[in-house]
Amino acid sequence: MASAASIPSSEPEPPKVHASHITSIKAFVESKGDSSPIPSTYHSITQLHDDNDVADDFAVSIPIIDFSHLSSHHPQTHAQAVHLLGKACSEWGFFLLINHGIPENLVEKLMKKSREFHDLPMEEKESGDKGPFEPIRYGTSFCPQVEKVHYWRDYLKAITFPQFNFPHKPSGYREVAYDYSQKIRSVTRKLLEGISESLGLASNSIIECTDFDSGHQLFAVNMYPPCPQPHLALGMPSHSDIGLLTLLTQNGIGGLQVKHHGKWVNVNPLPNCQIVLLSDQLEVVSNGRYERVLHRAILNNRDTRISVVLANGPALDKEIGPVAELLENEKPLFRSIKYRDYFQFQQRSRLADKSSLDEIRLN
Repeated sequence: MASAASIPSSEPEPPKVHASHITSIKAFVESKGDSSPIPSTYHSITQLHDDNDVADDFAVSIPIIDFSHLSSHHPQTHAQAVHLLGKACSEWGFFLLINHGIPENLVEKLMKKSREFHDLPMEEKESGDKGPFEPIRYGTSFCPQVEKVHYWRDYLKAITFPQFNFPHKPSGYREVAYDYSQKIRSVTRKLLEGISESLGLASNSIIECTDFDSGHQLFAVNMYPPCPQPHLALGMPSHSDIGLLTLLTQNGIGGLQVKHHGKWVNVNPLPNCQIVLLSDQLEVVSNGRYERVLHRAILNNRDTRISVVLANGPALDKEIGPVAELLENEKPLFRSIKYRDYFQFQQRSRLADKSSLDEIRLN
């Protein structure tokens, strides 16, 4: 997936447009039309889609966690929810979260304002991407400066905790984003308590060992415009996320795939659910019991997909390693590293199946 693909000989050779000249996929599509061949620098699929690589039969088994059960004060209901949560983490590395308490109309406003942001003229956006700790970033692909191949995506990224940063345009977007980001943090905290319990730990173990209450939250709004040749390009390649848990919602247009038993599985979420993905630092603190999930974004040639993704991580200056209690009976699988240092390394590395996690894995 990392090298450029050759296109079938029956198709015309696409124009050699250098990615540095493309500052927005949305603007590029609007200027070229929806039938123009894509630049060869966006050929991120090395082979035509192989139906054997996608396992739709797995989709019916995607785990569903009821947040209201996890939050229940009834001991049996809570214990059963913790058991199901642990099973989802160990077997899939992700799950669909229902009854999470985030109002549906808030998510609808968020999607509407997110679309309005991407529709703004370029000069009205908070532009530029000067690095992973820039409070507000707008850009395209993943890291065009170091990539050999590029991805069919425009993004807005903002650090929303411990300090809240967000664009002031369009009107009302900042307020909606603040409300949403706070609610996501609250849901994430409760999930981390349940995950701790599922590991046989005290409910506050992961929260305390990662200093989650001062933790870093990255708010990303991704736009994937229609792609004239979706069999040649990806919105995002196979990767795992930084942090502990990533919570994702989208505008009803599919495109997310997760890897399960070596196959890609299409994720078709339930209405008003959150997609929860286990991230790198959760695999570290669980000492490998719960593995982070590989996922990617595929494209279509008809509809614009928007996803809002909140990566919830430890405090930047906290040393993150396996929870000490787990090491009483097992050897550590990862060395400890400051989250800030891991974050910088991951952001500078080109996305690939080989995770940055491998750099801190012992043996």
